[in-house]
Amino acid sequence: MLTGKQKRYLRSEAHHLSPIFQVGKGGVNENMIKQIGEALEARELIKVSILQNCDQDKDEVALVISKGTRGEIVQKIGNTIVVYKESRENKKLELPKVK
Repeated sequence: MLTGKQKRYLRSEAHHLSPIFQVGKGGVNENMIKQIGEALEARELIKVSILQNCDQDKDEVALVISKGTRGEIVQKIGNTIVVYKESRENKKLELPKVK
């Protein structure tokens, strides 16, 4: 579980990122979860865009992605979700320490 300070740090890091996945009419499926998991392992922090024609609710999409990838939802803003998962091999981000 991320602290408020860690989420603030991750939001600032994600600000300049562009969404690399789009959830559309088909919603979230197993293949998409697998690809998002691989992207999280490589990058640790990604943005996912939810298109207007998506049948699922934004909160539901965020929940499915976080459970499927075992990642943490950092932020849901508009139709964009920011997801973080600590990488085992490609550690790039150093989170602020919990006191």
